Amino acid sequence: MLNIYFGHRDDEIRFPQVYFKNAFEPEWMNDPLVKEMVFDIDKSKVIAPYVIESPIFGQIPPQMLSGGVKTLILAHKIPDKIFYISGCGDNCAKWFLKIAENKDVTVTLGYPMDFGEGPFHIKLLNTGEVVHSRKEMTLSDAIDNI
Repeated sequence: MLNIYFGHRDDEIRFPQVYFKNAFEPEWMNDPLVKEMVFDIDKSKVIAPYVIESPIFGQIPPQMLSGGVKTLILAHKIPDKIFYISGCGDNCAKWFLKIAENKDVTVTLGYPMDFGEGPFHIKLLNTGEVVHSRKEMTLSDAIDNI
C-alpha cells in the first residue's frame, strides 16, 4: 500500500536525487519495471546499466535521468526508506501506486499529487485514514498539514 505523510518528517530523505547518486546499484537498471518507468517518464530507453538512450541528450548515465524517475527507482528498490516526492511531477503518481501494489511504500509530500480519480488505496499517515478516490483525498484533514 502507498502510505503518504503530508509535510516533512525527521526520517525522510528530503533530497532523493542526491541519495540516488550515492546509493545507485547498476543491477537496478535491469529491472523491467525500472525500464518501463524510464521510458514512460523520460521517454528514454535503458540500453545497459550505465547507458540510457535519451531522445534529447543521446547516451547518458542513470545519474542524468530526471529527478522523478530517480525517486521512483529509489521507492521501488529501497522501499524501507521514506522519500520526499514533491519534486516529482503528477506523471509519477501512477507509478507510485504501481510500486505499492506489491509492497508497502511510505513517502512524504508537500502538495496533493494527482493520483487520478481512483479507485486506489492510499493510507494518509497524518490521519490514519485510507482513501480510495481523489475526492476523498482532497476532503481529508491530512491536507491541512501541508
